[in-house]
Amino acid sequence: MNIVEKFARLGTDHAPGQEGLQKDEELPIIGEKIEGCMVDFSHGDVNAHTPIPGSLETFVKEYAVEGTYQAYTEYRGKGTIRRYLAEKLAAYSGAPVDPDTEIILTPGTQGALFLAMGSLVGSGDKVAIVEPDYFDNRKLVEFFEGEIVPVQMRWKDAARHTSGIDLQQLEDAFQSGVKLFLYSNPNNPTGAVYSPEEVAAIGRLAKKYHVAILADELYSRQIFDKDQTYTHLRALEEKPDTLITIMGPSKTESLSGFRLGVGYGTPEIITRMEKLQAVVSLRCSGYCQSAFLNWFSEPEGWMEKRVAEHKRIRDDLLAVINKCPGCWARPTEGGSYLFLQLPPLKVDIFQFVKFCRVQANVTVTPGTEFGKQYSDFVRMNFSQDHDKAVSAVGRICEMVERYRA
Repeated sequence: MNIVEKFARLGTDHAPGQEGLQKDEELPIIGEKIEGCMVDFSHGDVNAHTPIPGSLETFVKEYAVEGTYQAYTEYRGKGTIRRYLAEKLAAYSGAPVDPDTEIILTPGTQGALFLAMGSLVGSGDKVAIVEPDYFDNRKLVEFFEGEIVPVQMRWKDAARHTSGIDLQQLEDAFQSGVKLFLYSNPNNPTGAVYSPEEVAAIGRLAKKYHVAILADELYSRQIFDKDQTYTHLRALEEKPDTLITIMGPSKTESLSGFRLGVGYGTPEIITRMEKLQAVVSLRCSGYCQSAFLNWFSEPEGWMEKRVAEHKRIRDDLLAVINKCPGCWARPTEGGSYLFLQLPPLKVDIFQFVKFCRVQANVTVTPGTEFGKQYSDFVRMNFSQDHDKAVSAVGRICEMVERYRA
């Protein structure tokens, strides 16, 4: 793959946040525009939910005390903040974290993903990815010239509180020489959460076949059902020798704009990530690192309220969707995404997405971002204002009727 093709395959035209930049060529518009305020489901609305209390004050206070000295922290991040996070993440995930050797602060979880992939994938390496899963997983494997080995997650037919990952297919992939397996839990875009048995099987198989694991747990704090058990792979006794977990304060905490992420796990890989970060971005933004100090220290009941707010939005969106013949989405178990399946339409998915934006003031992400086979799906991030989101989904349903085959 030459350099031109490599960057062409990264593709950003239909990525979240980019749809609004598309040109509106002549469109075969049917009917009048459906009125309603713009709702962008391609990402969360950080204005709809308040950030962790005190985040801005901590940011300002730390800057006032440290001043410009905070601009140039160690490449891994400021030592005092690494020690704070190591303690919090160890308690959260159920396994110790060494602040000196096992953690790195990054420019968002996206930054952690890039650094981890760059540290684990070499040219020609086989990498197993789940389908569907976060769209950049596929792009980064291709960018680092790895070979993709898809593993199906049959979430549509899976039992409650299971993801439906095909464990036999996963073992077959590992037997074929896969070097790395990466997955998001909760899954992006479906919102499915892996069961304890599924996570244990992943750990056992990775250990058996010497496969490295990259676990994306960005939305793991936002689990909706009280009887849902969330399992951190790193807390299990049987786990791979090479394991990196990534997460950060983002949409769940309404702190996305700080671009804060963290990778923690196998020291050798963390060291590689540090070396790569040193030539890519130098460090996680020095001034912003202080906002980490409010993460996992929210006021009592704050996180529970935040999860309850999102569950209400989820439930009310599903109520609208379920009234639209042919539309379907599995109830999100964790995170803030709905993967909406549409009935047969007389236009393709890219046209439909554009029509929704132009005619109904609603932006969604085409399902093909998560695999070419998902051409009848759109993904929606429902971390939005409740009433605006419900109205917007109603407009999507009107668009479905307008373009139904």
